[in-house]
Amino acid sequence: MATKIGRNDPCWCGSGRKYKTCHAAFDDKLAKLAAEHHRVPTRDLIKTPEQVEKIKESAKINVAVLDEIAKTVHEGMSLAAIDKLVYDMTTDMGGIPAPLNYEGYPYSVCTSVNDQVCHGFPLENRILKSGDIVNVDCSTILDGYFSDSSRMFMIGEVSEEKKRLVQVTKECVELGLKEVKPWGFLGDMGQAVHDHAYENGYTVVREIGGHGVGVEFHEEPWVGYHTKRGTDMVLAPGLMFTIEPMVNMGKVDIFVDEENDWEVYTADHQPSAQWEVQVLVTEDGYEVISW
Repeated sequence: MATKIGRNDPCWCGSGRKYKTCHAAFDDKLAKLAAEHHRVPTRDLIKTPEQVEKIKESAKINVAVLDEIAKTVHEGMSLAAIDKLVYDMTTDMGGIPAPLNYEGYPYSVCTSVNDQVCHGFPLENRILKSGDIVNVDCSTILDGYFSDSSRMFMIGEVSEEKKRLVQVTKECVELGLKEVKPWGFLGDMGQAVHDHAYENGYTVVREIGGHGVGVEFHEEPWVGYHTKRGTDMVLAPGLMFTIEPMVNMGKVDIFVDEENDWEVYTADHQPSAQWEVQVLVTEDGYEVISW
């Protein structure tokens, strides 16, 4: 059973103030912002220190699995081999692959290659070849807590155009992270991601974005990248979400495979790239939880 913070204990936020005083000040600030017609997070979205520590334990598995994939992914490897690696390593470390059987998804990981935007199936007959770029999206449950992140991998001799797409997409995430500031706005991050992608001649998928995460696999807020500074949800300390823009080399349009209703592709079959980090808003900035 979880232990509540006592009224005379120091507050979880690290301010040094007593919990009762800090708790009231936090709520007053949210109420003031709401009165100014800003979108504020509900209390259940604000992670407690105990929850953050549990989520970090989940993230240790998630990061370790992605680190292992980085060491082993290679030309000639089947996507099914990646799926098996994720399942075996996650369960050996005491976790559960979060995608497995989630809303009917039949695999432990998403592997999206070239023009696949996201939710690519790790099939046995899909073999990585030189020139491919692949996103491996890994999510873990440990003791009921969730972590989620993804990385891009370049296989063999990759064209300069694809290399640049992968690099700029990573830069989008890094620039977005710089905009994660306590009492700022989610739209600040979204615009930074959007502007960098479009300044480099790319587009950012509109229909699919990031999400709150930690206590559930997908929580509020939904995280888009076609937002404006000063808009969207207030970044209150304790809020946790993913930054995972899907950046297309060509046009913004996408479609979903009609046969499996999962795999998403670019409509013009140009390559797409995605990096994903899980981030916690703190009293003095942010902390990357999973990467």
